[in-house]
Amino acid sequence: MTRPDVVAVCGSRREGSYTRRALRVALEAAADAGADTELLDLRTIDLPPFDPDAEEGEAVSGFKRRVREADAVILGSPVYHGSYSATLKDALDYCGKDEFTDTTVGLLATAGGGSYASTLDHLRVVVRSVHGWTVPTQVGIRGAYDKFDGEEVTEPGLEDRIRELGREVTANADVEPSARPAAPAECDD
Repeated sequence: MTRPDVVAVCGSRREGSYTRRALRVALEAAADAGADTELLDLRTIDLPPFDPDAEEGEAVSGFKRRVREADAVILGSPVYHGSYSATLKDALDYCGKDEFTDTTVGLLATAGGGSYASTLDHLRVVVRSVHGWTVPTQVGIRGAYDKFDGEEVTEPGLEDRIRELGREVTANADVEPSARPAAPAECDD
């Protein structure tokens, strides 16, 4: 494989988004591990709300093409009401198996206070339904407002976890998961 192509999709529209900050750290680690990287920031990509009856404009087709071409994708979202953002939901609703089949996916969620577990679970289910493959490492950040100083991660160990996510998706960007062949049945003679 040549240099892996890793994109991160930021599902936050907030100007000072902690999700965006964390994704930049993950992409920096992916680049350090040998990947070409790009942040797909849904704050700046003008995707309309998903409407299956509407014609796709250039923003939608360009977004889908970029996700489809990537070897690995990191999905990042703030936690909203125990799940992920409507912004990310709209973007993922435009995508399907054509974009995600056998794509390596990393997950990241930032919470203002409470838990991030259900957000990561919901994203994992979505990825599985479009035949993507999520890496075991995932990052949840509770109390994200208190974990950054500007772009710098201040929580001990947190930057290491975010960087591990970037390295892991890069290392597994060429994985094409498939079922293992069944072991031959043993016979009793």
